[in-house]
Amino acid sequence: MSDDNAQDLLKLAVEVANEAAQLIVERRRGTITVADTKSTVTDVVTAVDRESEELIRARILQARPDDSFLGEEGDDVLGTSGVRWVVDPIDGTVNYLYDHPTYAVSIAVESAGRTVAGVVVDAPKGEVFTATLGGGAYLDGKPIEVSGCTELSTALVGTGFGYDPVRRKTQAEVVLDLITQVRDIRRIGVGAIDLCYVACGRLDAVYERGLNPWDYGAGALIAAEAGATVGGLHGEPVSPEMSIAATPAVFGPLHDALAAANPLRD
Repeated sequence: MSDDNAQDLLKLAVEVANEAAQLIVERRRGTITVADTKSTVTDVVTAVDRESEELIRARILQARPDDSFLGEEGDDVLGTSGVRWVVDPIDGTVNYLYDHPTYAVSIAVESAGRTVAGVVVDAPKGEVFTATLGGGAYLDGKPIEVSGCTELSTALVGTGFGYDPVRRKTQAEVVLDLITQVRDIRRIGVGAIDLCYVACGRLDAVYERGLNPWDYGAGALIAAEAGATVGGLHGEPVSPEMSIAATPAVFGPLHDALAAANPLRD
């Protein structure tokens, strides 16, 4: 895919993500209630999640009717163009439900199986993180790069926890192993934002088991284009099994610490 095509896809993604972000912020001024649950009773969906995804799907398929669409909340759309849009209409739904002021719209665009463009809009703050494959990463149109952290012991590390109680207990045990090896741990509650914060140096590293493609699709590209090393355990790519993004010097030590903590034993 040419740089021009990736930029065109990114332009559409940014336009749609900003429209969805404005929608969810406006809806948050009213009363937000749980519409449904997914994996557990604490894994919630609001009506606004669905409204946001319906808006995004409609706008994208109106502009590009032959593309595929994978959203967190709705039915998948199988297209014929080789381009797929991977969407989280509200990343951080629990934050959104409780009015914690960090939640995001995330849109990644894949071509031939590779993520070529991505945008994450931090809706309450209005910050827009973007990247194209090979084109660098940006925050509100200005280039960003990872921090200069070179030691795990001085790294500020983000993570998250799953909804299943058994997995959550295992993840807490991993944090217990890790906490003495790093500067500190942060739990923001939004996987896409965690990755973008690595990209702009607000975190030195992030790891989490259980993120889905709509959680990490755009953020992983943005982090990588900002200079982060991004991957899973033991040379695997980012996947729901494990996602790690860190400054290049911190990635290896963090990986080894996580592998030693055996975070996949659940």
